[in-house]
Amino acid sequence: MKKILLLFSFSFALYPVLAQKINIDSLVQVAILRAKNTKITTSPNRDSLLKLFPSTKSTSARIKLIYDIVYNYGQLNPKQEFYYQKILDLCRKENDHVGEAIILSELGDTYFQNGDILKGLNTIFNALKITEKTGNKQALGIIYNNLGKCYPDDIQISKSYYQKALQYSQASGDNLFACFELGKLSDKYKTLHKTDSSRNYLLKSFELSVSQNVEPAIPYNLEELGALQTNAKMKIKYYKAALNMPFTRKDSTSLSSILQSIASYYKDQGSIDSSLYYTKKAYNAANHLFLEKKINPAHFLAQLYKSRNADSALKYTNIYYSLRDSMFNMDKVRQAQYLAFTDRERQREMTAQKIAYQNNLQFYLLLLIITFLLVLAFVFWRNNRSKQKANLLLQNQKEQIQNTLKKLKLTQQQLIQSEKMASLGELTAGIAHEIQNPLNFVNNFSEVSIEMLEEMELELNRGDSEEAKAIAADVKQNLEKIKYHGKRADSIVKGMLQHSRARSSLREPTDLNKLADEYLRLAYHGLRAKDKTFDADMKTNFDGNLPLVNIVTQDIGRVLLNLFTNSFYAVQQKQKTGADNYKPMIKVSTVWKAPFAEITVWDNGTGIPDDIKDKILQPFFTTKPTGEGTGLGLSLSYDIVVKEHNGKIAIDSKEGEYTAFTISIPL
Repeated sequence: MKKILLLFSFSFALYPVLAQKINIDSLVQVAILRAKNTKITTSPNRDSLLKLFPSTKSTSARIKLIYDIVYNYGQLNPKQEFYYQKILDLCRKENDHVGEAIILSELGDTYFQNGDILKGLNTIFNALKITEKTGNKQALGIIYNNLGKCYPDDIQISKSYYQKALQYSQASGDNLFACFELGKLSDKYKTLHKTDSSRNYLLKSFELSVSQNVEPAIPYNLEELGALQTNAKMKIKYYKAALNMPFTRKDSTSLSSILQSIASYYKDQGSIDSSLYYTKKAYNAANHLFLEKKINPAHFLAQLYKSRNADSALKYTNIYYSLRDSMFNMDKVRQAQYLAFTDRERQREMTAQKIAYQNNLQFYLLLLIITFLLVLAFVFWRNNRSKQKANLLLQNQKEQIQNTLKKLKLTQQQLIQSEKMASLGELTAGIAHEIQNPLNFVNNFSEVSIEMLEEMELELNRGDSEEAKAIAADVKQNLEKIKYHGKRADSIVKGMLQHSRARSSLREPTDLNKLADEYLRLAYHGLRAKDKTFDADMKTNFDGNLPLVNIVTQDIGRVLLNLFTNSFYAVQQKQKTGADNYKPMIKVSTVWKAPFAEITVWDNGTGIPDDIKDKILQPFFTTKPTGEGTGLGLSLSYDIVVKEHNGKIAIDSKEGEYTAFTISIPL
């Protein structure tokens, strides 16, 4: 297995540009593993599939059912052509024009492959006319694909049909026929000696067939990829991989083609016995198929027997020319080309009629637009005089509105400042408690240090320098603690000053865990300063891997203080209702979800009713009693997080149970 994968990997080093675009190694690995793990099961009974036809209403499902019957479980041989007629009768009975056209096209293809070229082409062109009326893109792709097969010796006609087919198949999402058409276009460009284009189409077909598991196309693509190889060992590896694909084991057409490629390989290697062995197998596999499939094996057998067995060589030579004449005599070829010419002329006429119709439509549309514009101009002229009178009135109203707007903006600024001062009040109450602790430490350690210095002086007078040094060390520790708690008090004061200042656009790397913890305690002590009876359980779950985030610290601090204050207010209000066994709880957590740092504030308070969830971020909307809230806290928080920091605010709440605000700030 590893050797095969290594082999495929090396082979595609021949075309590095395409290999960069398409991961060939991965596709080959998937194809081989899928073939290895696929069990060959008995094909479904075609009669049972026919019974499903009337109950299958979807056009795409019905098309798939048609190909399940005639192709996907192995191509029908000439003795089973009656299935085509059965499907055709069902389509006509159901008035299914798309299915009728498709099965006519496939029936025409069987006529062609069996040597009745004109009947086959006429049938396919008839199917094309039916399909053009339905406009079904998938059916058009299928029919143009079959037309492309009917001109193997006329590269330009065949290529033009395959190109049309590919456009329709891709537009309709028909991966099966898109794979075939990409492969056939690869073959046409190879005949035209355009190697790069040929490889490009083939690799696109291979990528699509493997990624979408289009079984019938995978062995064909592997066979063609093998033909590209210059290394003999690699070539046979590809052929054998194609031979082991699940579809090859079901379909005699694929089997015959791959066996013939293997026979050609052994002939090139000079192993005539092996070449004869595989050519006979290819001929036997094609023997019960249509005439077209027997031509190449018969020709190859005639060549192999030339130097070995004259009778066998003559036998297969006669078979080859008989098959060739049945399929491609000059009269049939000329008539086939005439049909293609007639179809092109019909297409040109249809295109010309379409262009003429569009031109007429554009003319009448232009005439309609001109008429409309004239009427519109008249209406504008008629209304112009009344509008001039109205403009003066509008000007006066505009001035009144502008004056009112100025007053509203002034009022808004005053309310915003009021909100800032309200949050400052919340901070002040908390800071008063927070700053008292470090001041108590400073005072206590200062008093102890003074006493210790007096003891040190006594010890020095006694001459006990060792004891004096020990006391000095203790004094030093006390002074370090005084310094630490002094800085703590200083940081609290600075934080208060930052909060009271106008907003700054200066961003700095900030530890959100530390910021959230600090403002949680400040908000709690602020509420405790107002209500000594209030208590709440506070839990934090901070992400230790949270990186520093560039933010305007005082602005995000305002947001956190607002969220904490709202949460404490919500649990306090619920506590006042006297709910049984109720314990107020606030949870604060942080988490890093790249590229966002998230802070979630959860409480088990009163919750937010569903009918106001969409309103709470609007300016001046509040649920608090008059005088207790401005309705600007969450609005300002939204502006800070979303508009200034390009973040997000998410709200999750259930009335009477909980509320969770999550703010996400990009790194």
